[in-house]
Amino acid sequence: MVSNGPHAVLPYFSIERRNYKIQPISQGYINDTFALLKDGEPVYILQRLNAKVLSNIEVMMQNIHHALPYLNDENYHQISLINTLDGKPYLNLSESECWRLMTMVPDSMAFNTIEDEKMAAEAGRIIGKFHSLLKEAPMDVFKDSIPGFNDLSLRIRQFEKALESATPDRLKNSEKAIFIAKKTLKELRLYDPGNLPLRICHNDTKLNNILFDKTNKRALCLIDLDTIMKGYFHYDFGDAVRTIVNTVEEDEKDLSKITFNKGLFEAFLDGLCMNSEFLTEAEIEYLSIGVKIMPFMHGIRALTDYLQRNIYYKVTYETQNLDRCLSLFAFTLKASEHMEYMQEIIAEKF
Repeated sequence: MVSNGPHAVLPYFSIERRNYKIQPISQGYINDTFALLKDGEPVYILQRLNAKVLSNIEVMMQNIHHALPYLNDENYHQISLINTLDGKPYLNLSESECWRLMTMVPDSMAFNTIEDEKMAAEAGRIIGKFHSLLKEAPMDVFKDSIPGFNDLSLRIRQFEKALESATPDRLKNSEKAIFIAKKTLKELRLYDPGNLPLRICHNDTKLNNILFDKTNKRALCLIDLDTIMKGYFHYDFGDAVRTIVNTVEEDEKDLSKITFNKGLFEAFLDGLCMNSEFLTEAEIEYLSIGVKIMPFMHGIRALTDYLQRNIYYKVTYETQNLDRCLSLFAFTLKASEHMEYMQEIIAEKF
């Protein structure tokens, strides 16, 4: 079976039969996303899953299916998967075409950049709540849908392989980024999270994966759940911080605009402290390291993708992955410069 797009797949799902207006949503690097509108109001989110990138969609969807019942609290807005007519959590038309339908969070919106300290605190609070709720979920039912997703050693091997196969022009364009990557890798060689407890993590907690109430900017829940699987809390911490304390877009070309806003960092910590009882002392000590590792990890992934001709992330222009990489590396440097500050504030707050 092959569909002709979003309208053609709706009859496969268990929803009211009507003429929904379908509105594309451009946010996101991987999947094709659409809002379904009923009488002008969005009621569902429909996504065509990128089977080339998401190589194990069945495991990914099972992880989401296991997580969603726990992500339900008076301070956390529940999202539900809409089953297909034959009771499955997603529609598998072929190896290259899979779709899922989820309930829409009403009167909500996402932001690419932070607005104020209140929003930063709300981001911290909702990430803490996400982890507090999922600590009750049985760890053994969650499988690795993307093995090695935040494995630095794997990302290094992929980067080195990309260096071997990249074209001369891409290597030349990337000279600065490659130099920074190799230099930073030397600093991170001793990184070893082996003594930390595994948790069910979101693994992609950038700011625009948090939904806020349109009216009062209260954080409601996390979205883009494709990467829910086992991991370490400092992954989610560092990923959030890199998009909260730096107030410009991820692919900002003017690197002088890259910032580390201390007020936003401290507000984020204040929010997180509201739901942080689950954290161990060892995890708290690792938080600042996550702020350096995660932007670097994203940066080296973007650089690898550029060297491989942009096969993973969506790009709107040819060198966008290279711009992302340089911006992320610039923030990695900011994190390094603020390491002692972060450690002091974290010790004080916790």
